[in-house]
Amino acid sequence: MAEKKATTKKAATETKAPAAKKATATKAAAKKAELVVNAENIGFKAGDVYQALAAAEKALSVEEIAKNAKISAEETLLGLGWLFKEGKLLSTEDNKIVLA
Repeated sequence: MAEKKATTKKAATETKAPAAKKATATKAAAKKAELVVNAENIGFKAGDVYQALAAAEKALSVEEIAKNAKISAEETLLGLGWLFKEGKLLSTEDNKIVLA
């Protein structure tokens, strides 16, 4: 009888282990990439925004800048703030941004 219980516990443990691994994988997939907010990172995002606007040679919306620069909207806003503070950008009447 003792042997059957050991086998049953082993089988029960084996069925629980894959479920635990699956839950961990799901949590890892659901976790978003963190946005690091420091002067160096924001400076790089500002450079990405500036390059996207320079390449477009026209006024762009925040979404268009993010798409062209291949960065998130949040990162785009950080870069825009940096560039606005430096006086390198102008805002148009239709909520688009253009190089100054």
